Amino acid sequence: MSRRFVIEAVLVAIYGELLAPSQPVEYLIPYNTIMELYEMKDSPEPVMPEADDDAHVKQKIGELIAFFDDSFNKKKLERALLAPWRLSPPLPINDNVTFTVVNAMENAQYGEAVDPIETEIILTSLREQAPIVTDQVELMDKIIQAEIPVQVYDVYDFDFAVEQGITADDWMQP
Repeated sequence: MSRRFVIEAVLVAIYGELLAPSQPVEYLIPYNTIMELYEMKDSPEPVMPEADDDAHVKQKIGELIAFFDDSFNKKKLERALLAPWRLSPPLPINDNVTFTVVNAMENAQYGEAVDPIETEIILTSLREQAPIVTDQVELMDKIIQAEIPVQVYDVYDFDFAVEQGITADDWMQP
């Protein structure tokens, strides 16, 4: 059985190890995070602080865009966009990784403290009962401060999340 995680599309481009997990993984990707890839690829703003790393990540972003723009995958995505909260059919990446795109809808549920993309990530996590994987310390802080009942893993704890993880029952134990 594969583990499910909510993740922003750009993290897959930045952290290549996310495409080589030790066990099967399904990434739930809010559609608007895919749309952000186009902005990042063409933006003069760097994604990464080092020029070589930035060029590499922008190349990976281009490859990810090409994957989603592939006619077969694009048809699957278009079906998901027909209704709010609809999931795309699985988009296999390799033997251990599958993407499922979520037509998430931001609703300002957490006010201005949480931006629209972060809200979509949180709502997807709540709706699908899947933990979030992120590299944004600020997002983790916002989730803790607002006491939002979702699991969140730092990207550097990803191997632990895949291999063992923590269940909802684990957090209820004293």
